[in-house]
Amino acid sequence: MGSLLENQVAIITGAARGIGAATARLFAREGAKVVVSDRDELPARDVASEIRSEGGDAIAVSGDITIPAFPAHLIEESIAKYGRLNILVNNAGYTWDGMLHKMTDRQWQAMLEVHATAPFRLIRAAAPYMRDAAKDEQAFGRKREPRCVINISSTSGLHGNIGQANYSTAKLGIVGLTKTVAKEWGAFGVRCNAVAFGYIDTRLTQSKEANESIDVEGEQVALGIPSQLRDMIQLMIPLGRAGTVEEAAGALLLLASPYAAYINGHVLEVTGGMGI
Repeated sequence: MGSLLENQVAIITGAARGIGAATARLFAREGAKVVVSDRDELPARDVASEIRSEGGDAIAVSGDITIPAFPAHLIEESIAKYGRLNILVNNAGYTWDGMLHKMTDRQWQAMLEVHATAPFRLIRAAAPYMRDAAKDEQAFGRKREPRCVINISSTSGLHGNIGQANYSTAKLGIVGLTKTVAKEWGAFGVRCNAVAFGYIDTRLTQSKEANESIDVEGEQVALGIPSQLRDMIQLMIPLGRAGTVEEAAGALLLLASPYAAYINGHVLEVTGGMGI
């Protein structure tokens, strides 16, 4: 077990699979107490159980992050268990692709809800335990605890992407939110940064031919990208391959760690060199 995040409390959304699960495991190995949050209860519990079996400390709090009341519930459950909050990772999300001229209002709104509105609500709900707690420490001359928010963006948000008008808009919106929180909360020592991932090997980027989907209010939304496009993308990456979820989690650990103590309002591109 490492000590970069020793005794810090971290909430990670979308943590039952992929980048979120890898981040939960890595943060726990570095000493964090982890709240594993996901809409899928059993996989979330499995990740928390795995962390505990390896000597770490974790709980699972399941629910749909887009339900207006859930962010406050997630914060309340986390505080009830651990009493404080040091790290908030807004990772939950999915893709619902379609060409602009065929995209429905529901497709458009769904991406804004999960990738922009839900993180806003969660950050707002966390304010008493991050911004206000840090303000009190400052006012009473107490030692300041490390605190940070990490939002997940995408190169689709920074550069746009065919078939992803909804996703790209939401993922650029989270950049604006990140920079605003950095400016508003930086005075209290609470940092806020974003990570814009490129091609990371997850179920969102797996072959579409695998026929994976996610249920959105009774509608099955297909996940993945066509195999031919996957091959083309890898040709544009200087490192010549997709990133792993463990490599993605490493970028989040960097921004959460003491080594990033003076990094605030930054968008870190993790792409293997794609788009440079």
